[in-house]
Amino acid sequence: MNHQTKVFKITSENFSDVIRECAEIIRRGGTVAIPTETVYGLGANALDPIAVNRIFHAKGRPADNPLIVHVASVEQVEQLVIEIPPKALSLIEAFWPGPLTLILKRTAIVPDITTGGLDTVAVRMPADVVARELIRISDKPIAAPSANISGRPSPTSAAHVLHDLEGRIDAVIDAGSTCIGVESTVIDMSGGKPAVLRPGYVSEQKIEEIIGEVDIGYSDHVTDVTDVVRSPGMKYTHYSPSATVLLLEGPHNLVLNKISEMYADFTCRGARVGLLVTSTGLSSLTNDIVYLGSKDEPEEVARNLFLGLRSLDERGVNIILADGSFTHEGVGAAVMNRLRKASEMIIKL
Repeated sequence: MNHQTKVFKITSENFSDVIRECAEIIRRGGTVAIPTETVYGLGANALDPIAVNRIFHAKGRPADNPLIVHVASVEQVEQLVIEIPPKALSLIEAFWPGPLTLILKRTAIVPDITTGGLDTVAVRMPADVVARELIRISDKPIAAPSANISGRPSPTSAAHVLHDLEGRIDAVIDAGSTCIGVESTVIDMSGGKPAVLRPGYVSEQKIEEIIGEVDIGYSDHVTDVTDVVRSPGMKYTHYSPSATVLLLEGPHNLVLNKISEMYADFTCRGARVGLLVTSTGLSSLTNDIVYLGSKDEPEEVARNLFLGLRSLDERGVNIILADGSFTHEGVGAAVMNRLRKASEMIIKL
């Protein structure tokens, strides 16, 4: 598909009209990029294999990479899964609507293309009122991976969506910037001990307060290509800009000193270098710098991560030196996971 993508800038005045028109696109098998509290998602009817295939085609996404199905009610979940175990129900009561995805055993109603051929389905109820109302009015569960070219940094604004997918999708709902900025936490509740497969805004600690100890089933590196993928974000290179990302981890002062030293070295050799940092102390080096936020405020760093990677890419830098000295507690673990997967090299100090 290559035609004009409709852009709906949603306001309180046109809210109902935009939702109705976009719900009709979903019902007839089209694709709509939608805002959620995490990142923008590329939505289509999760139960229509042809519609779901349009998501894969637009993104260039590998077919064995499962999609998250977004719902507006627990009743919708009950149609998609064989059962909701008691611990899963506890998590739903604690964190839905919100940035937590549950993997559960699926029913036959969910097509193989949506689940990557697995016997499970990933489901979540977004907190964003636009996304939830679109699901409700279309009366369809909506499959919605991030609305970007596969492997690129996830989109946190409609402009990011259009940069990657204009002409490849039917519509985008522009509701401004997302408020969290990294994808949902994914937890496997399909059998045995619960396991976090992707870190996100809801930390392992918060989950364990509700259901007890959980396993950590993810790596901050790309999973081996022969492995079965049970969650988005595990197997393939993700979150990468066109520029080469070098991630520096260690004590804050050591990281900043090393960034300054490497900036001088790369610049001397003719590279255009961008800086992704948690301190304003390096602002005198270059204009190609993005301040992620305070190293002690992981929520702020999360909001600015993908925006920062895209911004430096748009400026035409060859190399991005990324500061990994922020706190790795809570959502900081999710930010570090995304940065490590985006990086060509990790330098530990």
